[in-house]
Amino acid sequence: MEDSHIDNPPETLADPSKSQRKRDMLALQTLGRQLVDLADGTLKKLELPESLAEAIAEARKLKSREARRRHLQLIGKLMRTVDVEALTLALERMDHRSPANQRQIQKLEEWRDRLSSGDSALIEDIIEQHPSADRQQLRNLQRRAVREDSPEKMSAARRKLFAYLGQL
Repeated sequence: MEDSHIDNPPETLADPSKSQRKRDMLALQTLGRQLVDLADGTLKKLELPESLAEAIAEARKLKSREARRRHLQLIGKLMRTVDVEALTLALERMDHRSPANQRQIQKLEEWRDRLSSGDSALIEDIIEQHPSADRQQLRNLQRRAVREDSPEKMSAARRKLFAYLGQL
C-alpha cells in the first residue's frame, strides 16, 4: 500500500490541472470563434498559418450547428501552435472599442489640439517618439491648422493633422 504513491506520483506544480487545460482550450475555441466572425480583409492582416486560415474558411461554410461546434474545436487545436498573446493583442488593436485603441485615439486628439493651438515644442517630442515623422510636414500641417482654427467645426487642416499623426 505504501508503494502506491510511487507508481502514481502527485502532479507537480508545473503541470496544469485538467480543469485548467480545459479552460485554456475553451479560451482558444472562443478566440477561434472571433477569428471566424472577422471580415476577410481583417483576417488577412493577421497573417495566420495556412492550415488555420483554411480551417477558418471551412468553418464559415458550415451551416450545421454541431458541425460548426466540432470544427471550432479543431480550430482551437490548431491554435495551440499560434502565438495567442500576439494574436489577442493584434485583435485588440483592430477593435475600435478596445481600451488600448481608445487611449491611442485620445492621445492623438490631445496632440492635434495642442498643435492646433500653436504648441511648437510638441513637434520635438513627437519627433523623439517617432523618428520616422517628417518635421517639415508636421510644421506645415500645424500652420494650416492654426490658420483655419475654428472651435465650432473641425477644419480640413485639423483632420489632415489627425490623420498624419495616426500614421506615425
